[in-house]
Amino acid sequence: MKLPEIIIKILQKKVVMRSFVAIEISNQNVIDSIEKFQKENHFDAKSIEPKNLHFTLQFLGEISKQVSQKIINILQTIEFSSFDVNLNGISAFPSKKSPKIIWIGTDMKGGNLLIELAQKIQKLLEPLGFFSDKSFKPHITIFRIKKNIGDKTKELSEFKEKSFGIQKVTSVKLKKSELTSKGPIYSDLGEVKAIK
Repeated sequence: MKLPEIIIKILQKKVVMRSFVAIEISNQNVIDSIEKFQKENHFDAKSIEPKNLHFTLQFLGEISKQVSQKIINILQTIEFSSFDVNLNGISAFPSKKSPKIIWIGTDMKGGNLLIELAQKIQKLLEPLGFFSDKSFKPHITIFRIKKNIGDKTKELSEFKEKSFGIQKVTSVKLKKSELTSKGPIYSDLGEVKAIK
């Protein structure tokens, strides 16, 4: 092996990327509904771009290209059937009194299926050293808040029953996230499709 090839291989192993396992929001009616809500309710917060809306099943942090391939191989072993998730209700993390993230929740049935899928993925990725520090709560982040905007309990409570439509879950993706001054840029590293 020539020296430049050795250097290239070493560099490839060191290249790291922020990554996460996700389900994308692809139903255009749902996306339009969320975007309309974002435009009508600013909350003095930064809106998540429609193309970036997703459920994060597991955040993996910085990984190498080599590890990403191992993760893709593991994800390919998952078998799951497609299912529907009703997107409804607005809430906030860590609380409505002091929100940092405003999110949309799910119905119980769809939410439980998302939890089961997330737990299956987390268990499979544990041998690679990936452990979740908190239990998965099904939600789609729609606003991020950097400053203190005060208690939003009253405003958010008005939307606790708001419906945004149904997203059919047909695949799970390993995503790469590049942080830029204009916000994150997401791209696909791998995809696993539902068996039916």
